[in-house]
Order: sequence, then C-alpha cells, then structure tokens
Amino acid sequence: MKRILIVEDDQAIGELEQDYLVAAGLEVEVLGDGALALEAAAREGWDLFVVDLMLPGLDGFSLCAELRRRSHRPIIVVSALGAEADKVRALGLGADDFVTKPFGPAELVARVRAHLERYDRVSGGQASSLITHLGLTIDPEKKTVSLGGKNPALTPTEYSLLLILASSPGRIYSKEELFELVRGQGFYGETSAITVHIRRLREKIEKDPSNPRFVETVWGMGYRFAGD
Repeated sequence: MKRILIVEDDQAIGELEQDYLVAAGLEVEVLGDGALALEAAAREGWDLFVVDLMLPGLDGFSLCAELRRRSHRPIIVVSALGAEADKVRALGLGADDFVTKPFGPAELVARVRAHLERYDRVSGGQASSLITHLGLTIDPEKKTVSLGGKNPALTPTEYSLLLILASSPGRIYSKEELFELVRGQGFYGETSAITVHIRRLREKIEKDPSNPRFVETVWGMGYRFAGD
C-alpha cells in the first residue's frame, strides 16, 4: 500500500484530504508542523508528500526544499497562495505539482494517483539503449542519469523532460508539446511550469546553466537536446 504524508496545519482540511485518500486505498498520515514532517520523513518511507505552504515554524517552501534534498519522491504543494510567483518558487524548490485552494478532494486524489503511477513508470520501465553525450549518460532501463561520475538528483518531472528531449536529439519541442507529453505520464499543472522544470534541470546537469551544452533554448520555438 502506498504511503502518503500530508503536512497541513488546518485540521479540517487535513482530515478531509486524508479521508479521500484513504478511501482511494492509500495509507495516510497527517502532520501539522513542518519540523515534525521532516522528522517523519527521515525515519519512515513515504511514496508521496502533500505540503501546505503556510505552516507554523518551518514554512512549506523550506520544507519542500529539504524534502527534495532528501528524497526523489513526488511532492504536491497545496496552498491558498495562488500567485504565479508562489507557484514558480515552489516548483523551483523541487515540488512536482501545485494545487490552489479551494479545490475538490477528488482532484487531489486524481493528482496523487497520477504522480504515484508516473513515479513507478519512471522507476521501472523497459530496457532501452543508453543515451550518452559529453559525459552525460541516461540509462532508460535503470532510470538513472550520470554526469562526470556523479548522479544528479532529478525529480521525476525533470527526468521525464530530459529523457523526452534526449531521445530525439536535435528535434525542437515547443513548451506546449512538452507539457502534453509529460502530462501524458501523469503530470498535472500549467504549461508555464515547464519553464521552471527546465531551469531546474539545467541547474543540475549544466556546468553553466546560462550557456547550456545539453538542453538548448530555440528562441520563439522551444527546447532541444544538443546531442549528436
């Protein structure tokens, strides 16, 4: 059974989210404090995190950053802070999705299921040839990425984007195309989120993100992988 950790200081909302996710066959724990959530994340295995941003003590932004540092598991932010800047900041800190309050509990269940399924696909998958370019190696069979002997800590969304681009080097993908392709793997969000995820990806695999060797911007058209 998949295990979900909800970090929500509004008890009524947390219990509502828990009820719907439990009814969907998931094991769920609700904590109302960011520091307690970090302790729980350190001692127990979780498959997905649902994080509110407005938390007492350790705020949701800081919690997202720390969870991402410790885990590759999906993070869904749920918040009344719906400004574009808040969404960009949360995604930039490692969140995979952003749900603005108020929302229907069934929508949350659908997004949780989709991210769990996508993570399983990214972690499993079928055998395929290695993709290599300038010291970057992508192993679609093992779902790993290595660069200069190190393994960049990519989120599932970042890995999906890199694999899509690298599988067709030189092909230009518009932001809308990438959004549809990643959404087909269970990604929920907005088209503008692709820009944030590309930026985060570059920060992890590019020596100079402003002058990328791998994921290039084709102005007015989209992105492409610069492999041979």
